[in-house]
Amino acid sequence: MLARPLSPLLILAVAIVLPGMGQVLNGMLVRAWVMLFFALTLGVVSWHLTTPEHSFIGRHAGGFFIYAIMVMDAYLWARYRRAAIGQHERS
Repeated sequence: MLARPLSPLLILAVAIVLPGMGQVLNGMLVRAWVMLFFALTLGVVSWHLTTPEHSFIGRHAGGFFIYAIMVMDAYLWARYRRAAIGQHERS
């Protein structure tokens, strides 16, 4: 019997507050580490490609871009897992 996955909205809230934890709660540990690596890497790259006149968000735009993808990814996988378990229980 498969365990009921967490609520997609709960995973969304956790992913917004703690980057990478949405993937961890979905059971995707390697995906979380890879996304965190790319968020940090692109944050550093965009920091070095901008000037001090840019805002904090602008200087770390690459990292924030990956962060946004991480949040959406965690939520969509949580919805997918919830739907797959629900479909499995009906059959």
